Amino acid sequence: MTPPTYPNHIDGESRPAIGGGWLDSTDPSTGRVWARVPDSGPDDIAEAVDAARRAAPGWAAVPPARRAAVLRRWAQTVTEHADDLARTESRDNGRVLRETRGADLPGGAMHIAYNAGLADTVTGDTLHLGGTASVSTLLEPYGVVGVILPWNAPLAMFFAKVSGALAAGNAVVVKPAEQACCSVLAGCALLEEAGLPPGAVNVVAGTGERAGEALVAHPGVAKVHVTGSTATGRRVTELSAAGITDLSLELGGKSACIVFDDADLDAAAAGAAGAVYTGGAGQSCVAASRFVVQDTVFEAFTERVRAHARALRVGAPGAPDTDMGPIASEEQYRKVLSYLELGPKEGAELLFGGGSGPDALTGPDPALDGGYWVEPTLFRADDGGLRLCQEEIFGPVAVALPFATEEEAYAIANGTGYGLAGGAWTRDLARARRAVSAIDAGTVWINTFRRIHWAVPFGGRKQSGNLPSNGPDALREWLTLKAAWIEPA
Repeated sequence: MTPPTYPNHIDGESRPAIGGGWLDSTDPSTGRVWARVPDSGPDDIAEAVDAARRAAPGWAAVPPARRAAVLRRWAQTVTEHADDLARTESRDNGRVLRETRGADLPGGAMHIAYNAGLADTVTGDTLHLGGTASVSTLLEPYGVVGVILPWNAPLAMFFAKVSGALAAGNAVVVKPAEQACCSVLAGCALLEEAGLPPGAVNVVAGTGERAGEALVAHPGVAKVHVTGSTATGRRVTELSAAGITDLSLELGGKSACIVFDDADLDAAAAGAAGAVYTGGAGQSCVAASRFVVQDTVFEAFTERVRAHARALRVGAPGAPDTDMGPIASEEQYRKVLSYLELGPKEGAELLFGGGSGPDALTGPDPALDGGYWVEPTLFRADDGGLRLCQEEIFGPVAVALPFATEEEAYAIANGTGYGLAGGAWTRDLARARRAVSAIDAGTVWINTFRRIHWAVPFGGRKQSGNLPSNGPDALREWLTLKAAWIEPA
């Protein structure tokens, strides 16, 4: 059977790549090709940018309340097509259907609606400097902005970033990750159905090297938002230098989950396990990839985590009882396996897990033998400087590090180049407040983990990014500041 194709969306039309090439999209639960997407390059990006430039002035001129109405209609169409979109995404990247249909799609629709509500809240300031001059500041849309999406949750990120850019009055060119972009391309028809003018949103599939780099380097793109790995962020920063293109970077993490000896260990173990072994099989920038555990409760805590891991059902993403699906691509699968091999070589102790391939499945299923399966895994390390403890694995693999004192816990938690998120489990309110101050990250959770909401700012520090998204100031990311001096004639 010939795999279905998902063409680009440019100027309100479905288009193949100009060069006619296609890329295979693999179902990670089987390892077999299930769809094809355009192998686009610089010419396709140029077409999309031209379409966006034509659409941008008209869309910016639409009154904010009317822009908000269009976005609300988009949110409604997303809700109406949620089942199909969720199933497409789960097949494309292996994220279990309970997460795509149960969280990503309804949450994405709510995020669109939230950003719609911000459209008419943009204000400036009037400055009183004395004399006869009137001075005011204005926040204006950039014009054409680029958005580069990741493969772990493409629809959720598409809804969040594109709705924010549109609410601010920009036109958008989107380059989704080639490993998982079918759901985004499938949903493009909903944009014009909601009343968005052609060209206001354009989606171009292709590799990062050809399409992604062309988008960042295009002189007609005034701002680019990137969600991806820190390595991707570095490359985009290099490319943006020639045109001094404005960047927003939402990058990787190595989040620490601190467990103090007064914590509710049952709740902490359940929360920590859920924050690294589910959520796309640990393929989350805010996964609890480091358990920093007080030595007096280390064994009790890790045994509880083991019990939770054993209870997880690993299998077909579309099955209603599946807790954890496959790794999203063969490339990422090989990367995760390399860390399973690296851990013991560095001196880390395997506490449980470590299996891969069909052996990682909860039950035998010959149809899934070719999938990219990794068993929920936990290592112990006594040296936080190991690569296993420093590098983002992006899979269902965590490392537990014991500590003795509170100061030592914070030193371990902050001892990486990342600063996206972190958290602590404790019953001591004073200690909880100290943890919030001491953990050097953009988001800190106390007695919970991996919680993100469209109304709460989210962003990183250090190598994890440079600008918070979400929340009441979300539109600021998509607006540029102008000062206006007016003297009477």
